Amino acid sequence: MSSTDNADREPVLSARGLVKTFGRVVGLDGVDVDLYPGEVLAVIGDNGAGKSTLIKCLTGALVPDAGELFVDGRPVHFKRPQDARDAGIETVYQTLAVAPALDVASNLYLGRERRRPGFLGTVLRMLDKKGMRRDAAAAMAELGIGTLQNMAQPVETLSGGQRQAVAVARAAAFGSRIIVLDEPTAALGVKESTQVLKLIQEVRSRGLPVILISHNMPHVFEVADRIHIQRLGRCAGIVTPSSHTMSEAVAIMTGATTLSDAQGLSTG
Repeated sequence: MSSTDNADREPVLSARGLVKTFGRVVGLDGVDVDLYPGEVLAVIGDNGAGKSTLIKCLTGALVPDAGELFVDGRPVHFKRPQDARDAGIETVYQTLAVAPALDVASNLYLGRERRRPGFLGTVLRMLDKKGMRRDAAAAMAELGIGTLQNMAQPVETLSGGQRQAVAVARAAAFGSRIIVLDEPTAALGVKESTQVLKLIQEVRSRGLPVILISHNMPHVFEVADRIHIQRLGRCAGIVTPSSHTMSEAVAIMTGATTLSDAQGLSTG
C-alpha cells in the first residue's frame, strides 16, 4: 500500500498535534497519525519514545493535553477506554486481560455476555452459553484459528499463542472499525508468533485496519504496510518495508540518522 494510494482515501483514524506531558516529562510533542482502511500501521520506538503514551491517547486510556482526534473524519473526544470501544476501537494490551478461569467463549464475550431469550434471560438472568459458544466457534473459524476447537475449554489450559488468539479474536469480533495490538508476540515462541502474525494478516484481509506496537523488527517488516517511528515524544518519520531497510528504520529510531538522510542512502 503506497502513499499515493492513501492520498485518495480518508483515514479511518487521525490524530493531529497530540501533546501529553507528565509534569516536566514530555510524553508526546505534537504527534500526527493517520490510519487508513485495510492497513497495518506499525508503531516502533525505543523505550521512552512515546509509543505507549500515543496508543493510550488514541484509545481513551489517557486524555491528551492538546491536539485533535478524528474517526472517519469526525472529531471525537475520548475520556475513557469505553468511549474508544463505543467508536469501534478495540485494544489488546500486552497483559492480554483474559480471564484464565473462564472458558474461551466466556472470554470472547467478556463484558458483553448475552442472556437467553424470553423468561429465562429477562427474569432468571440466565446466560446464553450455548449460543455464545456457537458464535465464538464461528468467529474463530472466520479468522482461520484452527488450533482452538473446544469453546468450553478454560483459557488457563491454553498456550500463550492460543491465549493471544482469543484476545485478538475478541477484538476482531467487536472492533467494528480499528484494532490496536500492543506487543502481541512479545512473550511467544517462534511457532506461536507465526500464528499471531498470520492472524494479523487475516484481520487486515477482512478490511479491518490494525495498529501494531512492537519491538520485534522482523515481525514489523513482515506484516506492516507503513511504519510510524517514534523518537523522544515526536514522530521521527513514516517509512515502509519497501522504502527502507530494517537497519535504516532502527537508525532513525535511535537517532543515528534522520529520515531524510536514510532516504538519501536508499536512493543513492
